[in-house]
Order: sequence, then structure tokens, then C-alpha cells
Amino acid sequence: MKVIAINGSARKDGNTFCLIQEVFKPLEDAGIETEQLQLFDKKIAPCKACFTCGERKNCSYKNDDFAEIFDKVKSADGIILGSPVYFANVSAKMQAFLERAAVVCDMNAGLLTHKAGAAVAAARRGGALNAIDTMTHFFLNHEMFVVGSTYWNMAYGQLPNDVMNDSESLANMKNLGENMAYLLKRL
Repeated sequence: MKVIAINGSARKDGNTFCLIQEVFKPLEDAGIETEQLQLFDKKIAPCKACFTCGERKNCSYKNDDFAEIFDKVKSADGIILGSPVYFANVSAKMQAFLERAAVVCDMNAGLLTHKAGAAVAAARRGGALNAIDTMTHFFLNHEMFVVGSTYWNMAYGQLPNDVMNDSESLANMKNLGENMAYLLKRL
């Protein structure tokens, strides 16, 4: 069993990275393999709406890193989407990834059906719920099971590692990982 996390942060090993690592701990304790893919150094262009992805079960555009990342997403049992909030929603890279992935999934019905999905967001103050909602709608629109926790899957912090001081959010991330492990073992 494997869980892939897509980290939409523009910053390597920032707050979103920390949150995902906290979700990974209980998954790894349960014997589930994890891998975090950080988009900070990846090129993800917006969707070109060519709709040739229906022929390949992946995006046909070859001049960026999307296809390689999406192949890993397709092979995973669980998917975590994580994004910082820069302007009241997901980051630009996460938005581009979601748009491309959504079109590929729309052109290839059932591609992610019955996988488990969870979303996390790191924010300085506002917009985290919008980001969680955007990522969760991706799961719902592609027949995935959404994993929840005891509160919204977000944490507050501005500078790198600030979220590690948000003890309530860290406990929530741990619970989210436990819930995802529970669901994956039953699917």
C-alpha cells in the first residue's frame, strides 16, 4: 500500500511539507509506504484543453513534470494534497496540477475511483478553508473517499516550521494519518 502526497508549496521543506510529514507518521507506523512530491522545483503548466489525454490516460503535454507526477498518483492507494495559502486559496502550482489532473480524470472515467484522499493547508491567517475545499472537491469529483479528522486540516504559520508550534493542528494531522491508515486497510 502506498500514499503519495503532492505538496504545492513554492518553498522547499516549508510549512506544508511539515504538515504532510506529520500525516505520514501514523501511516508509516501502520506499514504504509509514503512519498512526498514537492512542486517547488517542478514545472507544471496550466491545462491546454487539447483533450488528447483520453488516448493516453495521462496528459499529452511533454514539456513539464506533470505526466511523471500523475503516473505516481494513479498508482497510489491514497493521495494527500497539500498547499500553502498565499492568496485565499491553493497555490498557483497546486491549481495548475489540479486543473490538469481533473481533465485527465474527466477524459478517463474511473482513473482514481475508490482511492482515499485527504487535503491539508498551511496559512498565515485566512483562506485555508477555501484551499481545503478546492482540494477536497477534486477528490469528490473523481469518486474518491475523503478522509477527515477532528477539525479542519489546516495549520497556522508564516515562516518555515512555524506550523510546528500549532499543537492543535499537529494533533489533527496525526489523527488524519490514523484515519487514512484505517480506511486504506479496509478498502
